[in-house]
Amino acid sequence: MIRSSREGKVAVVTIDAPDSRNALTLDLSAQLAAAVADAERDENVHALVVTGTPPAFCAGADLSALGAAKEAGLRAIYDGFLSVARCTLPTIAAVGGAAVGAGLNLALAADVRIVGPRAKFIPRFLELGLHPGGGMTWMSQHLVGYQRTAAMTLFGQSLTATEAVEAGLALKIVDGDHSDLLEAVLAFAKPSTEAPRELVLATKRTLGLTRTLSQHADAVDAEITPQIASLESAAFAERLAVVKARIREH
Repeated sequence: MIRSSREGKVAVVTIDAPDSRNALTLDLSAQLAAAVADAERDENVHALVVTGTPPAFCAGADLSALGAAKEAGLRAIYDGFLSVARCTLPTIAAVGGAAVGAGLNLALAADVRIVGPRAKFIPRFLELGLHPGGGMTWMSQHLVGYQRTAAMTLFGQSLTATEAVEAGLALKIVDGDHSDLLEAVLAFAKPSTEAPRELVLATKRTLGLTRTLSQHADAVDAEITPQIASLESAAFAERLAVVKARIREH
């Protein structure tokens, strides 16, 4: 099953199928997509965390479902992790164990990956005689470049937690158990919960847009309209007044 909870203004979505190491069935992928959509609709939610019940993060697509899948079936399996990739909220993958195949894609789909010491990123496509899917080659190259992606897809190389941080796939390692990882991830998400929700969403939209641009000048133009909107907001005026008062006190 997919469990969804609210920790303040953060939605925590957990793949809770430890007996199958959180492998994504068609039903679980549909539930995951629905949980993400529900979080996006909730105006009290500013960020989303996706994780898996230990010991794994997600062992990939259920192999029986994968073996029977044609294009429609594959796209249905993709829906779960692509809902995270398309999410309008800032997203964090809290990876405490193995992220395999489609589970690797789920981790790659998040904006940020924070990992536990037992995290491992395992492509496994080559081992199964399976072509990568779900945009894995695009997501991976944007994060770690061509050479590391080639090592993962053409030579079946996995990444440990330390290697993932060194490669730029993960942001940092949190020592301890899964509860320590989630506590650290929620603390990391806190600034997005304290900012105006529309500002957070607008900034994420701009990140998605400028990611495809090649010129600095184009990014300046892309940022100017939402920045002006934020300058004209009541939230900016209130926060600026607080900062000015703090400066006067010192």
